[in-house]
Formats: sequence, structure tokens, C-alpha cells
Amino acid sequence: MFRILYRFLAALAHLSVRSGRSKDLEILVLRHQLHVLRRQIDRAELNDDDRSLLGAIAAALPRRLRHDWIVTPETLLRWHRRRIARHWTQPPTRRPGRPPTAIELRLLVVRIAKENPTWGHRRIQGELVGLGHTIASSTVWQILKDHGIDPAPKRSAVTWTEFLRSQAAVACDFFTVDTACLRRYYVLFFIHIETRQVFFAGVTANPTGAWTTQAARNLFLRHGDQLAGARALVRDRGSQFIDSFDEIFRTEGLKILKTPVRTPVANTFAERWIGSIRRELLDRTIIWNRRQLERLVSDYISHYNQHRPHRSLGQRPPIPNADPPPTPPATVTLLRKTRCDGLINEYRNAA
Repeated sequence: MFRILYRFLAALAHLSVRSGRSKDLEILVLRHQLHVLRRQIDRAELNDDDRSLLGAIAAALPRRLRHDWIVTPETLLRWHRRRIARHWTQPPTRRPGRPPTAIELRLLVVRIAKENPTWGHRRIQGELVGLGHTIASSTVWQILKDHGIDPAPKRSAVTWTEFLRSQAAVACDFFTVDTACLRRYYVLFFIHIETRQVFFAGVTANPTGAWTTQAARNLFLRHGDQLAGARALVRDRGSQFIDSFDEIFRTEGLKILKTPVRTPVANTFAERWIGSIRRELLDRTIIWNRRQLERLVSDYISHYNQHRPHRSLGQRPPIPNADPPPTPPATVTLLRKTRCDGLINEYRNAA
């Protein structure tokens, strides 16, 4: 505004020393230019500084001299009323609309939705009311949408992983290892899905039904206590798993869950463990004979069960040897222990 006022006063000073004839000629040229611009522009855009300047000049000019202006007298009056209203209007004390929902309550809504997949937004709102939180069902609906959660109770589909965990199932599978002399061996293992503990069942060059059945008997003789809470066995439809193999698990109170044909993802826990032992051990060395293979696989399973951290277990091993220290040690001094012929390292704090 001060810049426009300065330019206006400078123009008045400049016009005061000019003759009347030159001023009249300049007025004629400016009026013609104004007519040309009006033919090209339907409506001029003015800011608050332009409105203030035109309003001040209009107060000093007669009405008849404001006939060709780009604004009408009614427009000038409307600007004046708006300016007065804006000057005396108090700023709002709070934002319009509903008050924002507290972040703690929003996080609580998301938590309840994730922990209860069969609950819709109205069921969640009712639970919150019972806890003393006043919140509308439409607000719960919007919170769930903002976090990518379906507000309708359509989240009841149980995934295969959730089903296996609820059953406290045990999964089993074979994987193959080729030696340097191109001899192929088959390794059978079991994994407890809830605890992630792995059980080594044996290595064979000919996985017959009789060998697999005897491996199942040995499993319960050695690890019957760890499998006491299991209720199901997950296996594929391989010919090695004969009826006598299944009957051993049924006798122990486990039901048999067969995966679909050629669907390894249905036995995802066993497949993930096979990927782990291959990446961390078998793909990094050459196997020469069966004795070496049994020793390395047994050593890796011991490392897997007692030391290797798991994200699903809070970065803890299935069978931890010791709890982590409650506070960080004063000095960072580590002791290293190698396993699997130096391919895997384990660390612990120095005493």
C-alpha cells in the first residue's frame, strides 16, 4: 500500500509542473487505452491496495467524473462495508467444525481394529463407549479409512498362517543336498510353528515310506515333551508320507493337514526355514559326504534354536540360553564363537 501511495504522490508532483495542454492530451490517450483494454478484458482483477486507492480518490472527485471508471459506486460502497466488517470482526477462538480427535484415541481405534478383524466400525465404537470414550461411529469409520482398514466387518477371512498358529501345528518337509561327487541326499526336518523350534529327523539317500515312518517314531522318542501342545501336522502329498507315518501322529493326538498339490506356499514355515539354511550354510560350502552333511545340519539347527534371533519372537531365539542384560554394558567387548566350520558367527558380551 505504501508503495502505491508513493507512486501516486510522485505522479502528482510530476504533473504539477506540466502545462494544461500536455495533460489534456495525455488524458485523451489514457482514456483511449482504457477503452482498448476493456474490449480485451471482461473483468479486471483488483487487490486490496487497488481498492483502497480507488476508494480514496473517489471520495475527492464528483460523481459525474467517475462515470468511466472500471468500478461502479456500488462496488466502492461494498468494498467500504467489507473493510469495516473485517476490521471489527474478531478472529475465531477455535477452528470451525468438530474438535479434532486425540491422537491417542485414533491409535486406540486402529489397535482394536487390528486385534479384532471381525469387528466393524460400529462394534469398535460401542467398545470405546464402554471404555468411557465419547466418539461417533462416523469418526471411527473415517479413522479406519485413513489407515487403510476396511470399516465394514469383512476382515474375518483367516489366513493360512493365522490358522496354523491357532492350531499349534508342526510342519515337516524334505530338502535335497547334492555332494561334490553328485550324490543326492534328502534331509527331513520338523518345525514347531508356534515356537519356531526345529527338529532334525535325519538324512537318507533313499527316502522310503518305512524310513520316514521310523523318523517319525524317533521324533516323539527324542522330543515328545516339546511337541506335547501340538494339535496338527502340516505336510505335502509326497509318496514318502504313507499311512503308517500319519498314524503315528494321530496316535499322539495330532490331525493331518495336507497342503494342496504343488503349492509350496501352503507350507510356508517349512519353506522359509529351507531358504534360511540354504542362504546361511549350504550355498556357502561344498558337501563331500553324508557324515559332513549331518554334522553341519545338526550344528546349524542348534544355532537356529538357541542363538539366531527371530522377528516373530521379538528378536529372540526359540530356546534362548540367557536373557539379554537389562542395561547396556559399560564397555563394548564381544566374544565370538564360530559354528558350522566357521561359516556362522555367534557373539556374546565378555564377562
